[in-house]
Amino acid sequence: MDRVEQLAKIVIDEAIGIHRELGPGLFESVYETILAGRLERRGLQVERQVVVPVTFDGQRFEAAFKIDILVESSLVLEIKAVDLGSRAHAKQLLTYLRLLRQPLGLLLNFSGETMKEGIRRMVNEHRSQ
Repeated sequence: MDRVEQLAKIVIDEAIGIHRELGPGLFESVYETILAGRLERRGLQVERQVVVPVTFDGQRFEAAFKIDILVESSLVLEIKAVDLGSRAHAKQLLTYLRLLRQPLGLLLNFSGETMKEGIRRMVNEHRSQ
């Protein structure tokens, strides 16, 4: 199993544990904070609300978007706490992965009855020319 897959497994295990303990109904920021803390406690490098610039059409745009959590500079996490997941959330994460040239991201929605229904893996298969 490669490193990013190992990280994804750790994140999913922690997200499920958090959901079992707290349940749905809290703000995204609460789940984000607790998940980041749990991952740090496991010895992982975790960055929250990472500001990412984008260069497009010869111009650089500072703070074009923010990543909720970046684990070990390689796994992008988008945290949600919404009743109905939107395809826009998945597209958003996939765009982040493409712009960052990262292979894998997890969309984690803590509002479901179980965490399992709130986990969505997004794989970036885009290759730069």
